[in-house]
Formats: sequence, structure tokens, C-alpha cells
Amino acid sequence: MNGDVGIWNTLTRAVVFLLVVAAAVAVGFWYLPLIQQNERMRKEILRLETQIQQEEETSRQLRAMIEALGRDPKAVERLARERLGYAKPGETVVRFEDRATNAPPRGAR
Repeated sequence: MNGDVGIWNTLTRAVVFLLVVAAAVAVGFWYLPLIQQNERMRKEILRLETQIQQEEETSRQLRAMIEALGRDPKAVERLARERLGYAKPGETVVRFEDRATNAPPRGAR
């Protein structure tokens, strides 16, 4: 009879172990959507932090440009020439345009 008690103890331990494993798997499946959402949000945070750094760099460049325009008349002249195409009296402005490579040639239709 002593041998029968030993097998029941072993079976009880096995059942308890399997119940613990089943509970752990159930908790894992229950939290899986939250874990996936957490992963998505971390990626989104990383993307937004990168975008913030890019925008801060753009802001620094624009502030530097504003400061240069405020104190340097040659910077204002250069900007007017480059962006607006202005020229001094007697100067000739030559503009070069990039040709679109994917566009069909004119009249090729």
C-alpha cells in the first residue's frame, strides 16, 4: 500500500506543475495584446523623438538665418538674389531649371 501513496504524490505534483504552467500560459495570452501595444508605442515614441530632433535642428538653422538677416546686409542681398531672382541694375539673371527625368519629352504624345 505504501507504493500506491508514492504514485499519488508524484501524480499530484505533476498535476500541480501542469496547472502552474497552464496558469502562466493563460496569463501570457492575456497580456500579449498589452505587450504588443507597448512595443508599438515604444516604436512610435522613438519615431517622434527622431522627428523632434530633426525639427529642433531645422529651428536652429532658421534662427541662425534670422539672426544673419538681422545684422548682415550682405546676407539679405544674397537671399534676395538666390530666392527671389533679384539683380542690381545692369546685371543679367540667368536661371537654370532641372529637367524632370520621368516626364515625357514635349510633343512626344
